[in-house]
Amino acid sequence: MKIQTQAIHFVADAELIELIETRLKKLQQFYNEILDATVFLRLENSGKIKDKIVEVKLKVPREQLIAKSKSKKFEKSLDDTLEALRKQLIKHKEKMNAY
Repeated sequence: MKIQTQAIHFVADAELIELIETRLKKLQQFYNEILDATVFLRLENSGKIKDKIVEVKLKVPREQLIAKSKSKKFEKSLDDTLEALRKQLIKHKEKMNAY
């Protein structure tokens, strides 16, 4: 799986990028035909603390799966996004096996 990470209007540190890649690779245990992943990291100004937004687009055969989450920390946003993608991958796999 090819992983591309884009930090919009800021520079993401190497630790965060490594964490994203490690956790994304774990999704392959649910569906091993993931072609590539694009991760968008954004900061949203809403009050004193900036919200961290993580959006992930996964390309799988015949479909593109998208999930997005917002919280006060990138790690929490990433976990929520990956949980949503895990559910989508399981549903997609069941749909593909039904054919």
